[in-house]
Amino acid sequence: MGQPDLQLVFSREELLSDHDYARPHEIDGRRLHGGYDAEGSYVPPRSLGRGKAIANWTESLRRRGGDLLDADASLLSGPRVPNPAQQSLLIRRGLDRFFWNALTITGKIEGRGRMLSAMPLPKLQPVFVEDISGTALGHLHKGLMHAHGIDEGGEPEKGIGGHDVMWFVVRDLAFGADAHPDAEPPERIARPEEGTRWMPRVDQPFEMLFAFLMNLLVIEFRAEIGFAATQEIMRTPDLFPARRPQAEEAAEIIERIRTDERIHVESLRLYLGELRALTVRTTDGGTMPGSELVDPFWRGLIDWATMDQPRIVAERMHAELRTRILEAPNGERTLAEFDALADPGYSLAA
Repeated sequence: MGQPDLQLVFSREELLSDHDYARPHEIDGRRLHGGYDAEGSYVPPRSLGRGKAIANWTESLRRRGGDLLDADASLLSGPRVPNPAQQSLLIRRGLDRFFWNALTITGKIEGRGRMLSAMPLPKLQPVFVEDISGTALGHLHKGLMHAHGIDEGGEPEKGIGGHDVMWFVVRDLAFGADAHPDAEPPERIARPEEGTRWMPRVDQPFEMLFAFLMNLLVIEFRAEIGFAATQEIMRTPDLFPARRPQAEEAAEIIERIRTDERIHVESLRLYLGELRALTVRTTDGGTMPGSELVDPFWRGLIDWATMDQPRIVAERMHAELRTRILEAPNGERTLAEFDALADPGYSLAA
């Protein structure tokens, strides 16, 4: 018996379609994306057609002998400052502005993700030998990147918040509104070799897109680790004692964000899995397996994201936190306790 045919071509309307929610996702009068089914379970936004499409494209890829890029957040290791235990110590010592700042910055970074919805994309079919009309890569410009972007930054013109507003709600539930002044994200840490032609055998617009997709997957993995740590802090029983119910609700909102992000991770792994399985046209008129583009770049990116980048960020954060901790009462004692809770195997140079 043959395998059933799969729908592999989807319209923009299908990819952006929502489930028929039993009730909308609203918190304290703020309309957020997604909604709830009849059983009260949270359902991510734009997951009706998009979910079916991702499943079908994944099955099609596997039938052709390929698979999703073999990667998950466990690839990323390295020190993190502050880790959950350190952050919890600071909150207990009344130094909770660091956590407020982290939540504010997360929301602002998520808001920046809305740029994906308007990101210019090169026409991809010319760089591939095979027909990509029935693939996820062939639908990047048909709503997939747009959906990812408005998942992150919402639809403010419709009064619907995305992950940006959800993080601000999380913060305000735990702390109360305006508990501390605003905070801005730090400068981005990029690889020193940024600007190097890593894939010179294809035209630069294709290289830029493929590299962007791989970097975006690493960002999603790093976010996954950070979101889990934040959720752990929110659920720590002795933290936010005056607002325990609100902190628990904040943890539930983070779970909804993490549910949404699984769609992003699966999509990105699918794009890169498809790219590995396709044949790429080179600038010299030849061809090459897509895996020869993806694999070397991915290995270098993971080396940077695992070995170099975490230490750079950790040392910068430790220097900033050390100064602030020592300015507080009993700062020397708090700093000693803070350093004693550092990740195993991690020590700062004297």
